[in-house]
Amino acid sequence: MAAPVSIRKKVPIVPSVVCIIVAIGLVAALVYLRKPAPKNEDESGASPEARAYVRNLALSDVGMKAAENFMKQQVVEIDGKITNNGPRPLQSVDVYCLFYGIDGREIYRERVPIVRFQGSPLTSHETRGFRLPFDNLPGSWNQAMPKLVIAHIAFAG
Repeated sequence: MAAPVSIRKKVPIVPSVVCIIVAIGLVAALVYLRKPAPKNEDESGASPEARAYVRNLALSDVGMKAAENFMKQQVVEIDGKITNNGPRPLQSVDVYCLFYGIDGREIYRERVPIVRFQGSPLTSHETRGFRLPFDNLPGSWNQAMPKLVIAHIAFAG
């Protein structure tokens, strides 16, 4: 009598590798999404002097609009005015623009200058306009006005 022949089924390697990579990606995404948003909005290492001066800065007439750029991409623009109500001229001012998802969690943060080093200083009691374009916002953004937080102040002179 003949011995039974054992037949081994060969498992294709490519689908197995793809499944492992997808599983690792899902775990990494879950770990990333579960970490809390940073609470410290002053990551600039601002001096105590600059932190105290923030109360002298006022943002006004801040608005948001969407436009299409020459590459047919949607660009969100935030424009407004900044007023220096304090006694010192400012060489530069940066803000964090904090964008939130529909669940209320911060999903995107970008630090942008509203008073630039190259231009003339923002003098005492001067108001100047600014325009902040964003063309790489995540699709999960809630389409609401982002929170603007003063990130950095550099004094002139």
